[in-house]
Amino acid sequence: MKNLSPEIRTVQVTRYITPLREGGSLPAIVEADDDFLYVLKFKGAGQGVKALIAELIGGELARIMGLKMPEIVFANLDEAFGRTEPDEEIQDLLKASVGLNLGLHYLSGSATFDPLVTTPDPKLASKIVWLDSFLNNVDRTSRNANMLLWQKELWLIDHGAGLYFHHSWHNWEEQATRSFTHIKDHVLLSKASELDAVDKEMHTLLNDEIFHSIVALIPDEWLLVDAPFQSITQHRQAYEQFLLRRFAHSPIFVKETQNAREGLI
Repeated sequence: MKNLSPEIRTVQVTRYITPLREGGSLPAIVEADDDFLYVLKFKGAGQGVKALIAELIGGELARIMGLKMPEIVFANLDEAFGRTEPDEEIQDLLKASVGLNLGLHYLSGSATFDPLVTTPDPKLASKIVWLDSFLNNVDRTSRNANMLLWQKELWLIDHGAGLYFHHSWHNWEEQATRSFTHIKDHVLLSKASELDAVDKEMHTLLNDEIFHSIVALIPDEWLLVDAPFQSITQHRQAYEQFLLRRFAHSPIFVKETQNAREGLI
């Protein structure tokens, strides 16, 4: 049986290689002390640790759902990197990101997903659309699919735009039960013909224990930044409660997604 317990390794960044300037938050390819390359997402970037938390939750959920997802690691960045970088913008980013960041294993030789060239099967498309609707992920559109083809398989990257409610936590309990209107722009929506079957499957696969174990992975230091709660425990519990509440109301966002799809076909 597949191990559903999340396990996240921690690596030490040893070499900054190159920025990926096509990303709005200026991620970079780095090398770590395990000799692997990673795409590093910086906590000092525009959306800060909120994007890293969404990346962590979304990526681990994708993995448990059986979707292809590069390994996620916690990546520790030493303050020495900011002293030697000649580019002032990158130097400021490195200085603001000392400590624990998030990395995704670099898929060397991968190609950007092109919906005009590659057509995922309906079950796979439905799983991805379900996940993005569950997470309120606004950033998997035809303009920016955030998917790669590697070794002839479709891999998901970048869930940092999901869970956008947590940038303010305004009415978060109510937002957990709302439909997700932005799903109409999803790059795979027209192919997602098996949403009912996927929703049923997810309710046999996912459970309270899984959501709890994923939220437990969030580093304490990330939960201390711009925290609207009185304690780290309360902050962590709010994430868990949002996920549980949204999962319990999945028929709402599934119906919205199906309605949006009917409007396309």
